[in-house]
Amino acid sequence: MKNKLVKSTLILLIGGFFTKILGMIIRIVMTRAMGTEGIGIYMLILPTFTLFIALAQLGFPVAISKLVAEDNHNNKNLVFSLIPISMVINAFILIFLFMTSPFIANNLLHEERSYYGLLCMGFVLPFISISSILRGYFFGKERMVPHVISNVLEDIIRLVTLFLGIPIFLKSGIEYAVAFVVLSNIVSETTSILVLFFFLPKHFKLSKKDFVPHVSSMKEIFSISIPSTGSRLIGSVGYFLEPIILTTTLLHVGYSNQFIVTEYGIISGYVMPLLLLPSFFTGAISQALLPIVSKSYSRGKKVYTKSKIKQAIFFSLLVGIPATVIFLWIPEIPLRFIYNTEEGLSYIKVLAPICLLHYIQAPLTSSLQAMGKAKEAMLGTLGGMILRTLFLYFGCLLKIGMWGLVLATASNIIYVTIHQYRHVKKVLQ
Repeated sequence: MKNKLVKSTLILLIGGFFTKILGMIIRIVMTRAMGTEGIGIYMLILPTFTLFIALAQLGFPVAISKLVAEDNHNNKNLVFSLIPISMVINAFILIFLFMTSPFIANNLLHEERSYYGLLCMGFVLPFISISSILRGYFFGKERMVPHVISNVLEDIIRLVTLFLGIPIFLKSGIEYAVAFVVLSNIVSETTSILVLFFFLPKHFKLSKKDFVPHVSSMKEIFSISIPSTGSRLIGSVGYFLEPIILTTTLLHVGYSNQFIVTEYGIISGYVMPLLLLPSFFTGAISQALLPIVSKSYSRGKKVYTKSKIKQAIFFSLLVGIPATVIFLWIPEIPLRFIYNTEEGLSYIKVLAPICLLHYIQAPLTSSLQAMGKAKEAMLGTLGGMILRTLFLYFGCLLKIGMWGLVLATASNIIYVTIHQYRHVKKVLQ
């Protein structure tokens, strides 16, 4: 058990390295095929997509991972009894999207070309939900290889799909190309599901009773998943409101729609993805940390739990500090290499030192959830979202362009990281 964190992190790190490279290539293909305007439209709908993914998953992956790690349940029933429940939730979301997509596109995002992309989300969500439930099982078992292989194959399939499909759909219009980018997730998530099924235990058989939920198990799952998804939903709602507040307020104070779409595309499409590149490492740490902390804390091993969390923070900073130095001193080199542009340099130099805190935020939040303190994690996210929204709104009113968004992002990162750190320290005293 002493080396579990290191081993799991290394496996996830290797996999994360390949998926991050593939993700960068996917972003390059999208950027060069659709241009800044196409990426801008996609980035406008991405917060909405993220919000509905959080709603569709309902915190089930975190709950499954924690309960499977504790190993006190029928794991097969635990996992597969959630699938029918998840599909019902997804059906309601699909109907809701059909009813509200025109309003969201025209009245909230102020971009009618985002309509088809919003509509297509409903068809993608069931596939994302099933794959995330299966991933939760493997994380709980501390088996990281299936996750890594499924992620890599998923990205390869998506890359090929986008490379072949975007030019075809672009001929019909940029809105159809954006919708196709959303729908491409169906192919990639189906690949992931098939790979994860392949790694299930030998002689694995499903029966009808495996899909029947047990009341006691469901109570435990929802006691974990509701606060966990609450935390994620709060962040997603803030992310969802971001382009709405941004476009509405900046249009009100006199900025053009073209300026907003272009500059928002630069920050969301170039700046933030570059600054969050090290997050593939911190994400791997937090995923590996959750079952280890859950198991050790449930057995009363506070000293061991504390040492693993400290180790996770140390590893996060080991990557985060050199990345921050690069982003501060020579940001044009990675920006030009990855995206073939130098737009957004000033934004990067301001946000780079702030993002150093973001690199340790994921392990801290994961630790709180693993120790059964998902409510505390949720309150931290809520406070950060409220602060971010206020900074965004008043920053835009100051007529400082996209710097209002930069200030809002910085305030959120600082507040949430400090909040999560204080509560982890309090729990382990």
